[in-house]
Amino acid sequence: MHDPIQKWSDEPGSSQQNRTSSRWHCALPASVRAKVWDGPTRLFHWLLVILLAISWWSHPMHMDWHRDSGLAILALIIFRCIWGFAGATTARFKHFLRGPEAIARYLGQLWNRDPVKHVGHNPLGGWSVALMLAGLSTQVVSGLFSVDIDGLESGPLSDRVDFETGRWFAVVHGLSFTFLEILIGTHLCAVSFYLLYKRTNLVTPMVSGWSRLPAHPNVHFARPVVAAAAAVFASACAWWVSTGLRW
Repeated sequence: MHDPIQKWSDEPGSSQQNRTSSRWHCALPASVRAKVWDGPTRLFHWLLVILLAISWWSHPMHMDWHRDSGLAILALIIFRCIWGFAGATTARFKHFLRGPEAIARYLGQLWNRDPVKHVGHNPLGGWSVALMLAGLSTQVVSGLFSVDIDGLESGPLSDRVDFETGRWFAVVHGLSFTFLEILIGTHLCAVSFYLLYKRTNLVTPMVSGWSRLPAHPNVHFARPVVAAAAAVFASACAWWVSTGLRW
């Protein structure tokens, strides 16, 4: 099917119209709609949001919920670590953990108001993901060994350490959650900055998986069976931890 604008501009005696049409076409930003985020990465992201909210709400009055949400977060962390090597291009650590030079270039263009079209995480956002995973790991592992002041509420691995060590893990558990709150707040500020200042919506692509980019990205996606195997393995590990590492 012919482009009606192109057909109109090709009519005889319409040279002025041709020039106007050409200028109009040149002014249009070239872009393509492409898939950049796979389903497992998006599911990980939104499940983590829900589970962190449950963990915050459930402490200290609903410790059964708190313990279960923590174990579910453990499964997500294990899955994400696997997916950082076996997942789609944009989910892999080697794709978004960039060096100082890339970060410096990114920071040099930070205040440019043109919409930014990174394929996946930007250089600074990639390291925020690494920090988030490190903070989550500290939070979950410390919770597994934690003991409350009365010794009544304890993590599933608390019997592997003495009471004083369990109390130390409880302190780390509280401090690491404060660290996570700072990271989450920074993340929300960055998303708002991109939306309001740089006119780039980061939320919609993390929901739909699709984004508009200047050119089609070279993104490869893993087979669903790989994601299923990683999810089963991560869930089995979390279940084993919930038993106190007992068979």
